[in-house]
Amino acid sequence: MQRNSFIVVLILLIFFVISFLTNILGPIIPDIVRSFSLSLGLAGFLPFAFFVAYGVMSIPAGLMVEKYGEKRILIAAFLLAFIGALLFAVLPGFAIALFSLFLIGIGMAMLQVVINPLLRVAGGEERFAFFSVLAQLFFGAASFLSPLLYTYLVLHVHSGESGFVIDILNDLVPENLRWVSLYWVFSVIALIMVLLISFVKFPKVELLEEERIDVGNSFRELAASRKVWLFFLGIFAYVGTEQGIANWISQFLQTYHGVDPATTGASVISYFWGLLTVGCFLGLLLLKLIDSRKVLIFFTTGAVIALLAALFGSKEMALYGFPLTGFFASVMYSVIFSLALNSVPRHHGTFSGILCAGIAGGAVVPLIVGGLGQFFGLQSAMLFLLIPLAYILSIGIWARPLVNNATVSSVKDLF
Repeated sequence: MQRNSFIVVLILLIFFVISFLTNILGPIIPDIVRSFSLSLGLAGFLPFAFFVAYGVMSIPAGLMVEKYGEKRILIAAFLLAFIGALLFAVLPGFAIALFSLFLIGIGMAMLQVVINPLLRVAGGEERFAFFSVLAQLFFGAASFLSPLLYTYLVLHVHSGESGFVIDILNDLVPENLRWVSLYWVFSVIALIMVLLISFVKFPKVELLEEERIDVGNSFRELAASRKVWLFFLGIFAYVGTEQGIANWISQFLQTYHGVDPATTGASVISYFWGLLTVGCFLGLLLLKLIDSRKVLIFFTTGAVIALLAALFGSKEMALYGFPLTGFFASVMYSVIFSLALNSVPRHHGTFSGILCAGIAGGAVVPLIVGGLGQFFGLQSAMLFLLIPLAYILSIGIWARPLVNNATVSSVKDLF
């Protein structure tokens, strides 16, 4: 089949946009708490509203793609993101924020299901691994840049400065809610993506066995397996830990070290995602040299040490410790996912759908941290993150994959 470079570029752009919209909650939580006078417990419902959508939509989205095709699902996903972002931009409020984030989360879950099989077809199976890594680079770049955009908008909207975009946002955004300008930008980005995708002709995608979801016999067979749910909990624990850290970093730094969430707080979160991306590439190299279970144990131990240093150390240790947790968390998702798929002999597509539903951990763990923070303080509440980290570390001990990751015996074998 002829490869389609334009579709590949479009998919990389979609990866960028998914991350751009997904990982902005952490920087803006302190603003939402202040603007709407929220408790930490209520603030925990913000990531819950977004990530619970993954648990709701991951498997249905896979079935919808087979019925309606990739293009329709992509357009529907970005339309939902557009409606959600615009709704919050026009009617900023806590209840609207929850509904808006749920709509955006539904859209992002639908996108995640579509883009990997589409990337395989458009880029070619023989180059799929390369493009997958490149997609993660785009994903990480967006996570790094979105907090910086937040800082720029908060510092320039209603600041007395003038410019085409700033003047428009000055008219649209209340002066006491400058951070809401971010959602006007998100709504424009989502609408542009809807228009762009509408004019693109997509290749026909024949799903491979490992990409197809079957809610019949395959699901029942997998659901009866204890190890399937143990690995589901692994993905649940990882995403919960990642979001539990990222969503509360800025609030923690503001509460315990007096850090401005719009500047330094946003920068720390930006570096968290940046180092998470860098760690992915180091992890790829290490997985060529060392058994993946040992890599998982080492990186999880590093994450625990970095988190404890950030929570109980000085301001400087917190500013460096939180980004380092991102670095050490970088390999966890891919290692857990690969160990899971390599632990069952068949039905990988359905198993992938079950695992992706575990992304709902990003809804539950930040909510628990917020609830505990309401009663015991955020510093003590974030110690809860040691529980999912301990579970992730245990996977490196008890996992017994049918196929181990291939390692090399010399530097020459790397190439």
